[in-house]
Amino acid sequence: MNYRILFPILGLLAILFTSCKAPADHASNSEVTSPDAFEYALVIHGGAGNMNFQNLPEERQNIYKHALDSALQLGLDVLKEGGTSIDAVEVVIRYLEDNPLFNAGRGAVFTSEGKNELDASIMSGQDMNAGAVASVTDVRHPISAARAVMEQSEHVMLAGKGASVFAEQVGLEIVDPSWFFTEKRFESYQRAIEKEKHGTVGCVALDQEGNLCAGTSTGGMTNKKYGRIGDSPIIGAGTYANNATCGVSATGHGEYFIRWTVAHQISVLMEYKGYDVETAAREVVEKQLVEVGGSGGVVCLDKYGRPAMVTNTSGMFRAYGNSEGEHLVAIFK
Repeated sequence: MNYRILFPILGLLAILFTSCKAPADHASNSEVTSPDAFEYALVIHGGAGNMNFQNLPEERQNIYKHALDSALQLGLDVLKEGGTSIDAVEVVIRYLEDNPLFNAGRGAVFTSEGKNELDASIMSGQDMNAGAVASVTDVRHPISAARAVMEQSEHVMLAGKGASVFAEQVGLEIVDPSWFFTEKRFESYQRAIEKEKHGTVGCVALDQEGNLCAGTSTGGMTNKKYGRIGDSPIIGAGTYANNATCGVSATGHGEYFIRWTVAHQISVLMEYKGYDVETAAREVVEKQLVEVGGSGGVVCLDKYGRPAMVTNTSGMFRAYGNSEGEHLVAIFK
């Protein structure tokens, strides 16, 4: 065999093989360091429903938009200073829980017994840890109680009196149930409206370390009965976060969101079908839920901080911002 001829040929083949491999390696790297990735991002919602310009005139819209914008800025400030996504989600939802405009915390609707029962959950996409509370009546900030369950207990969900006892033991603020009373919600309860109101607050954040967190808090449904608990405190239904895919917070008719595990389903479509976050959210909210009669919406962030804010109702209170200065506050679809 003539090795003087063989060696140059082998060398040429090696060069050609390396050249062919280079574009594939570059493509792989571009997926990891997406040019669309944001240093940090945050998205929030304040409930979805069939609202219109008649029942929500411009003056009222501006009040809601101001509240959403204030909540958004609080969360973005935390992320800008290097705070964690968990901190940002808690700060945002605590603000919304104290704002009687929203069906969470002080603005919670009344049950059939004339009480306020509150639910909340939070989930970390970094380690898939989660915490939730349900049917609490005296914890000022249910989202903080949910975080305490996640970080300071071996459980995922605590309910009722046990959740309140735990919250008090870890130093959270306990208030008299009258704290949650607002005249507007009580008037709605007294009218015994035929169409029950669905409304929730939620937040998803991506911090500078690339960690996602999602949280949700609600007062449930007006005139709800029999100790009913909706999707908001249920991981995978109303709240879900996974650093590999997305974070999701949902709002709407909770029974449907529970049955179809809406928040987790969006993540599943991204993980196993390769959908982007917008396509996955639309598939679940605008197709799967609509086909079975479920109403509501979701706000999501993918691992790059790109949002999806999707509802099958006429409107959803929502806001989004990121490290590049993008800023959106909207109500109608």
